[in-house]
Amino acid sequence: MLSANMVALAYLAASILIIMALKGLSSPESARRGNTFGMLGMGIAALVTLQLDAVQNYAWIVVAVAVGGIIGGVAARKVPMTHMPQTVAFMHSLVGLAAVLIAVSALYDPQAYGIADADGGLHLASRIELFLGTFIGAITFTASLIAFGKLQALLSGRPLVFSGQHWLNLILGTAMIVAGILFCITQAWLPFLVMLAIALVLGVLLIVPIGGADMPVIVSMLNSYSGWAAAGIGFTLGNNMLIIAGALVGSSGAILSYIMCKAMNRSLINVLLGGFGGEAASGGAAQATGDRPVKAGAAEDAAFLIKNSRSVVIVPGYGLAVARAQHALKEMVDALLAQGVDVKFAIHPVAGRMPGHMNVLLAEADVPYDIVHEMDEINSEFSDTDVALVIGANDVTNPAAKSDPASPIYGMPILDVGKAEHVIVIKRSLAPGYAGLDNDLFYMDKTMMLFDDAKKACEAILQAL
Repeated sequence: MLSANMVALAYLAASILIIMALKGLSSPESARRGNTFGMLGMGIAALVTLQLDAVQNYAWIVVAVAVGGIIGGVAARKVPMTHMPQTVAFMHSLVGLAAVLIAVSALYDPQAYGIADADGGLHLASRIELFLGTFIGAITFTASLIAFGKLQALLSGRPLVFSGQHWLNLILGTAMIVAGILFCITQAWLPFLVMLAIALVLGVLLIVPIGGADMPVIVSMLNSYSGWAAAGIGFTLGNNMLIIAGALVGSSGAILSYIMCKAMNRSLINVLLGGFGGEAASGGAAQATGDRPVKAGAAEDAAFLIKNSRSVVIVPGYGLAVARAQHALKEMVDALLAQGVDVKFAIHPVAGRMPGHMNVLLAEADVPYDIVHEMDEINSEFSDTDVALVIGANDVTNPAAKSDPASPIYGMPILDVGKAEHVIVIKRSLAPGYAGLDNDLFYMDKTMMLFDDAKKACEAILQAL
């Protein structure tokens, strides 16, 4: 067994490694190094925790680690990159469930966790910690399951909105807090279970009104929730490492959510309360026309434009992920670079289904990091670009966000692809994006639509090149 000083030093080292992991994950160039730091930090934390005096029996721990390790290893190899957003959402649900189960276990036998008072009950501070960790964990659990269902298409991606929804959430939230306060005062099981049940219901009600267009913000916000749930349980267990790691994940997830909201012209308060995004979807459906004239072209036409261009900016979207076209796109980019064409990528903060989704896909195909640029870095270059090639992106390129005050997405920062000399859009159809809006970009005189699967289109363009 390790001494208290050695445990504290080991936890400090693990905390530093996790901070370095978050720093590394802030950039594609250092993301792999950041992952390595994170694994080392959590590995040290787990090994040290297993050496604590409170651990008396390793049999169930070994079984749990073996089962979880096998499931995690198989999932890591089998889950395609297109399913990564829902996989992340499902993992968040497990963190929330773990927090709830630990809270129930601690309430059932506080002595086993070293948090019992002289009468065998719970200290007031421990009750407050259990209350916070339990309701955050419960909301995270059910909210993440609903997000997983929407992303996996097991549930409809359309927002479910009904009259009095916010008032119902307010009433349930108030009842949950009252039940939690009663639990902190009485330490009784009934208010605890009532609080837990309401939190589980709230997790569902906060996510069902949110449409598919806003899922990147939700995945980010659930990441934050899972961190705060872990931190709350860390206080219950008296584990400084869990408190630090949970606080880091919670705060970084909250900051990322703020960045996502800013990129989508959303309010962070609305994210926390649920029910945002429904207005956009309902308003957009009525605006979709789909019967305006468009210029349709073939892969040979696109290849001719691109090959004779001085500069090309590629805008990837979720359609690229669905078609698994990143490798075919990389071959096309290599061919263009070999012919002296200046090629860059423009990434919108909420492109895809989770933060960084497009960056991960391009990195998987070994696209050089130095030609991948974020929206703020490259938007000013579109006016000097010969061809903007949009692959499977929709809402993040819609000019209505800047030109139509009546549009539900008005004010949302977009990629200014319409300023390029020519625009090529690869898309299966004119169907609206997740916001339910017709994209004015498709009907510009300078835009050529290439109606095809993204992978097939990239392969056809490469063949023509």
